[in-house]
Amino acid sequence: MAGLTLRNVVKKYGETQVMHGVDLDIEHGEFVVFVGPSGCGKSTLLRMIAGLEEISDGTVAIGDTVVNDVAASKRGVAMVFQTYALYPHMTVYKNMAFGLKQAKTDPAEIDRRVKGAAEILQLGDYLDRSPRNLSGGQRQRVAIGRAIVRDPEVFLFDEPLSNLDAALRVQTRLEIARLHERLGNTMIYVTHDQVEAMTLADKIVVLRDGRVEQVGSPIELYENPRNAFVAQFIGSPKMNFFGAGDIASTAAAALGKDLPSSQEVGLRPEHLTVCDAANAVVSGKLDIVENLGEYAMVHMITDSGVSFIAKTEKPPQAHKGDTINFTIKPELAHYFDAQTGLRA
Repeated sequence: MAGLTLRNVVKKYGETQVMHGVDLDIEHGEFVVFVGPSGCGKSTLLRMIAGLEEISDGTVAIGDTVVNDVAASKRGVAMVFQTYALYPHMTVYKNMAFGLKQAKTDPAEIDRRVKGAAEILQLGDYLDRSPRNLSGGQRQRVAIGRAIVRDPEVFLFDEPLSNLDAALRVQTRLEIARLHERLGNTMIYVTHDQVEAMTLADKIVVLRDGRVEQVGSPIELYENPRNAFVAQFIGSPKMNFFGAGDIASTAAAALGKDLPSSQEVGLRPEHLTVCDAANAVVSGKLDIVENLGEYAMVHMITDSGVSFIAKTEKPPQAHKGDTINFTIKPELAHYFDAQTGLRA
């Protein structure tokens, strides 16, 4: 196992800079997730760690070794891609063994590693099958097994679940979590899905436009987002934001403070509860109700035209256009500077 250190990592394509001085410390054995919207630089950063992209400036160290000029094959990392990239004419066994065979590893050692990885990933009954006879989830496990047999110091996952259907994503996500628990290797995982980030990570790195917005544990980012971007990105559905003119006249009493015009208040949908008008923090007209069985997503529009969502245990007893009032515990409200987006 090895930790990872990034210092002032920059990436440029000609005159265009896409990564802006990233600093990051990853402890050995940590499961770290890079998360952010499309185009934020998370896959580029992963590829620079892997050695598949050159670094324009800064340093990447794996353990105590700076690897800027070390070939990808010599860095002690193994990468699992979004596409399975399996050889269709080879069996599962041969796909998993291919890299070791190319490295002229002893056949007995290849057999030991492949069968060991197959046992971990519950692929023992499929070693003689070809990829076309496997499900999508099984193919992704073969791709992960191909990484395991290399016995890397660092595993890199680049959106490995995006090609799977919803049920398989959940199943494979659990398998990756168990794999980390069993192997204890450092793992870095890229996703745009914040649910994957919240459920898998020891530490989340939130990226935007090639910059790190915040680093912390899932619960830290959920409870104490550094800025409005992180607050809205972490949490599903995303946090609602209101200016002073969007909240109810009774909001100051309910929140225990006035909201100045220079600030916005962020209220998570799951923290809003229905109340009477006298205790309302925010009120609005009912637009749409999504009844999901275990809970309901109640879509509302304030008189000032701001749309927001409340996540309730049951659908409200109301009709489209009816006014509904919501309150929140004061300690669950978040305040941000309206101009900079920074936590107030």
